[in-house]
Amino acid sequence: MSIAIIAPTRDTSIWVDQLKKLDSSLKVEVYPEIEDPDKITCAVVWLYPHGELKRYINLKIICSMGAGVDHILKDNNLPKVPITRVVSERLAFSMNTYVAMAVLNYHRKMDKYVVDQQNKQWDQAAFPERDLKIGVYGFGYLGCQIGMTLRNLGFEVHGFSRSKKLVEGINTYGQEDESLFLQNINVLIGVLPMTGLTKGIFSKQLFNKLKQPTYFINVGRGNQQIEDDIVEAIDEGILTGAMLDVFMKEPLDKSSKLWDHQKITITPHIAGITNPDAAVPQIYKNYIRMTNNELLLNEVNPENGY
Repeated sequence: MSIAIIAPTRDTSIWVDQLKKLDSSLKVEVYPEIEDPDKITCAVVWLYPHGELKRYINLKIICSMGAGVDHILKDNNLPKVPITRVVSERLAFSMNTYVAMAVLNYHRKMDKYVVDQQNKQWDQAAFPERDLKIGVYGFGYLGCQIGMTLRNLGFEVHGFSRSKKLVEGINTYGQEDESLFLQNINVLIGVLPMTGLTKGIFSKQLFNKLKQPTYFINVGRGNQQIEDDIVEAIDEGILTGAMLDVFMKEPLDKSSKLWDHQKITITPHIAGITNPDAAVPQIYKNYIRMTNNELLLNEVNPENGY
């Protein structure tokens, strides 16, 4: 039995080294140099060429190298084997600190003070804080972590998920309460998984349901946002601005109007970085569990998309 790492856009050497440290007897092969596809039982993948997995006729498990699995589920030739994803406290920490930074910068009006510095303007008269009511749209594992971090900072937090969660100190909403959720917030944070239901969800149709001018932060998936609608909503005053870490096309095209918009801040998909130190042990545990026909960790429900 062998493990194949199929991730053409990543430096996979550290993943191979980490797996070998856990089990020196493992045979780990890296795409495209796969010696014998028939011996591959576990595929560790990220943004792999769709159709590649059908070559591995004895494949028993597919492991995403990160929390997202939409890049796998879009494969029309996907073998019918279990799929797992990485759930990591270290990934949650990175996402938490990014979102906290984005919220605090907006709360303390750092956008204003950057401009003031450029204009050499000393303004102590303006009240330096915005009153925020923060909505976390996508209240799963990462969304809950973000919500609790912001709650602990003293913010009023609202959490929306398809199935209502109960979290102390946070106002939570289910699918039937979406309109109420959107009416009660003035910061909207996207932390949704990519599914057929969430594609293009951050659009004028949703923004128009907001009751008050709202700041938008997206750390979910780029295909969930309609970028022209974000620009239009900002220009119309529906959104007060945006901080975007994900985009419909990555890298973001140099011709995109997002680059130059004064009320949009861009980062290159770095909010949550998968750390091999956290991910590899999970993948190895699932490899062993697969070998022993045991229950897998963090197995994905393909119908839900996560």
